[in-house]
Amino acid sequence: MLNSKEFQKNQSLFDNEGYVIFEDVLSQEEVESYRKALNPYIKQDIKGRNNFEGHKTNRIYAMLAKSEVFGDLVSHPLVMQFVKHNLGDSALLSACLAINLLPGESVQPWHTDDGHIGIEMPHPSFGVSAFWVIDNMTQANGATEIIPKSHLWPRKKLQKYLKSDSIKEIINENFNPSSGQEEKKVIELNAGSLMLTKSTLIHRGGANNSDKPRLIITPQYCFGWCRQLENMIAVIPKEKVMKYSEEVRSLIGYSIHPPFMGYTDGVHPEKLLK
Repeated sequence: MLNSKEFQKNQSLFDNEGYVIFEDVLSQEEVESYRKALNPYIKQDIKGRNNFEGHKTNRIYAMLAKSEVFGDLVSHPLVMQFVKHNLGDSALLSACLAINLLPGESVQPWHTDDGHIGIEMPHPSFGVSAFWVIDNMTQANGATEIIPKSHLWPRKKLQKYLKSDSIKEIINENFNPSSGQEEKKVIELNAGSLMLTKSTLIHRGGANNSDKPRLIITPQYCFGWCRQLENMIAVIPKEKVMKYSEEVRSLIGYSIHPPFMGYTDGVHPEKLLK
């Protein structure tokens, strides 16, 4: 975690630029432990279904159902410091997936991480996204590209990149992959580094023009009153949930948004685990 002065400095950067970067947060041992847990699913080589998921990309969903090692990652103290400040103590884990960009993958459409909500932009950010770098991320292997400050743009300027407020339409559109060259920033980072973004920041995965894959893990968080992108309670077996810390269980959804949003049969959902 950051001390108060460092946190305020980085939160100010987060508010103004829409993103913040911390280098070499994870040790090499931690990086390799996450890679090892993902390898069986990467080897299944299930590719994406559209331009958004990537026809030459492996996406691994429901990660907390697959290995308990990811519990420490989604509740990392540095990430939670920003999540709780920006989204409150009742924040939820909206999604957690690994993205393995294979050689030859093309650039992704520009998008935001709360486009699925379908509310006309611009609007306040409904979430915080974390990008954990597992393979060194370079321009050659498809590093994430962002448009700094785009979370603050008026609608007319947003429409240069986002042709629709609907992520469904963005997924299916015939987009111009060369758009945004003059304003984009390519985020090149070493393995173990972390980028946090506002959910309203415009970004995309780059094209992998190298001969090796590029792997990241991206937990996404939302307000406690928002519906999660992935139905965590449905996908994670109860016996596995009980092995996680109280903080992780709360992020999954065994929690309430005050005063009582999310109750189950009139009681706190944590009681379901007793």
